[in-house]
Amino acid sequence: MTVLMTVTATSAVACGGDDDGARAQRVKATGRAALAGTAYTSDQLAQALLTEPPGYRRSGEPDSGEYGSLKAIQNFNQLQRQVTIDKPGCGGTGGRPGAPPMDASAPAAIASFTKANGQSVTETLMGMPAGAAEKHVNARVPAKCLAFRTKVGDQWAAHRVVESPPGTLGEGSRTVGVTTVSGSSHLKTWYVVLRGRRYLATISLVGPAATRAEAEQLARQADAQARRILP
Repeated sequence: MTVLMTVTATSAVACGGDDDGARAQRVKATGRAALAGTAYTSDQLAQALLTEPPGYRRSGEPDSGEYGSLKAIQNFNQLQRQVTIDKPGCGGTGGRPGAPPMDASAPAAIASFTKANGQSVTETLMGMPAGAAEKHVNARVPAKCLAFRTKVGDQWAAHRVVESPPGTLGEGSRTVGVTTVSGSSHLKTWYVVLRGRRYLATISLVGPAATRAEAEQLARQADAQARRILP
């Protein structure tokens, strides 16, 4: 339950699901989706994902295709409908206050990894023109959304958000941390969004002991891998 609330809370300040209109326009992915104005297909992005970060093991198989068709994104959209946010403006239909909407048809690839202690990391790569990627990196969490609560069923969780100044990972980055408390359970989430050469990369690190330093180190590794593989 706490993990569900944390995933939703993270989406409220980072990359979440697409809105109902985008979902209605989604078409089945071919695995070769490519956004006009970008040179990368979802197949290429999948090849540029991290293979196995040190200390982690892959959780399931990577997925690629149009962003809105990815199983993880579809599952998120279903989970999000179970959650009530006490500040609706901090969720929004896109789940990302202050950030531009995600293009459900954009080529994308995603992979997840876990540690023995249950800590998890997810990497998402999206093909995106530089101008659009810069808007995501420059987005900021509204002040009113730095503290909010979510509810699933009859259980509430409290979330506190910290956002670092703009970073220099890749060609520009942003780092955000979310601490979630539900009863006696405490969970931390750090995510890093960075832009590269015609792509946007997101690293989400979740676990009781998750740290900004590790999230940013994983983001550096992801960016280095993408730079090596993508032409």
